[in-house]
Amino acid sequence: MSEYRIEHDTMGEVRVPAERYWGAQTERSRNNFKIGTHKMPPEIIKAFAILKKAAALTNRDLGNLDEERAALIARVCDEVLAGQLPEEFPLVIFQTGSGTQSNMNMNEVIAGRGNEIAGTKVLHPNDHVNRSQSSNDTFPTAMHIAARVAVEDRLLPAIALLAKEFARLEEENAALVKTGRTHLQDATPLTLGQEISAWRAMLEHDQQQIAATLAALSELALGGTAVGTGLNAPAGFDTGVAERISELTGRSFVTAPNKFHSLTSKDALVYSHGAIKALACDLFKIANDVRLLASGPRCGIGEINIPENEPGSSIMPGKVNPTQCEAVTMVAAQVMGHDVTIGVCASQGHYQLNVFMPVLIYDFLESVNLLADAMDSFREHCVSGITPNKEKIAENLGKSLMLVTSLSPHIGYENAARIAKKAHAEGTTLKEAALALGLVTDAEFDAWVDPAKMV
Repeated sequence: MSEYRIEHDTMGEVRVPAERYWGAQTERSRNNFKIGTHKMPPEIIKAFAILKKAAALTNRDLGNLDEERAALIARVCDEVLAGQLPEEFPLVIFQTGSGTQSNMNMNEVIAGRGNEIAGTKVLHPNDHVNRSQSSNDTFPTAMHIAARVAVEDRLLPAIALLAKEFARLEEENAALVKTGRTHLQDATPLTLGQEISAWRAMLEHDQQQIAATLAALSELALGGTAVGTGLNAPAGFDTGVAERISELTGRSFVTAPNKFHSLTSKDALVYSHGAIKALACDLFKIANDVRLLASGPRCGIGEINIPENEPGSSIMPGKVNPTQCEAVTMVAAQVMGHDVTIGVCASQGHYQLNVFMPVLIYDFLESVNLLADAMDSFREHCVSGITPNKEKIAENLGKSLMLVTSLSPHIGYENAARIAKKAHAEGTTLKEAALALGLVTDAEFDAWVDPAKMV
């Protein structure tokens, strides 16, 4: 049976598991919000540790906190950043919409662990760890730190690696002419390299667009305290703490020029996730193209081969499916759903504070992590093994009626259409139909209808 100790807050006494560092407010949240299994993301816990350390050191520099307490807070934050106390952060996403309870969870753990190190109670979670702060400015700050770090460290590198793999395939297949398709119907030719170049370019554009959103995520609400006025924060705290966070993360963060905006608006996260959604849309399209081009192996398009990674059916022997493509498209669908949630959450900034922040940042970070994982898996287990089926490509190209397009400048659109319709109706080749109609000579047809010259 677990042992307990008695902790108190302004509402009274609370029994807390004896082995835990957290205090009364964390325990109240644990008991009052038994909703789902979604825990506060580790990226937010680490971001809180960064900002709490930065706040303590800035308060010390401003003469607002003594050296001993600042050093204790910084030491515990370093332990959190090193992943030493993961069991101390048990709270779920569906709690107070300001994230107050997670802010207090961090404050209480730092105070509890710091007091253990000191051997006496020198740290109070509110008076010292939370000094010059409010949950209303710390949680938005943690959101921006976590979002920017995740995008830079996880998402952008994964995009770059996948784009590089497509660039390799593009170069290898630069001269392989195949039929194009529009409206799911045969169209004029292009090379397989040109087709793949669109996938590569999509990713590069997504990468640029996502990177362009990082500037807005670099603005920090810290220093605005409760409603944006900066009440109880000393002069210079906001700029000083932004500089400290920049030092600790190795990235350039700045204090938000308008704290009223940064507390109530989540537009920077909406903007960034919008670009992330664009990536999801492009990945959905790319994965669909890959699985359609690989369809078959005998009764589909079959113009490319993809790796066969696992059996595809419990009843059909020998069946293999485009499973990596399916995983990518499911992730993309999830991200699009997250974008709806994030948009709804961001629209609900009532007066001086948005109170949908935990679920907003949870979905944002899950989008980043899912997409990064999916792109790495897609690249490793599918894209890297794509090869052209040259025989099938040649067969499909030879059957395409849209090669007739190259005759239009010579015999006119309507005459070219007559050739295509006749060939299709009678099951003959374009050349046979053209010669039967007497619209071109044998030599003219061979000179004008050359797929390699049409790309």
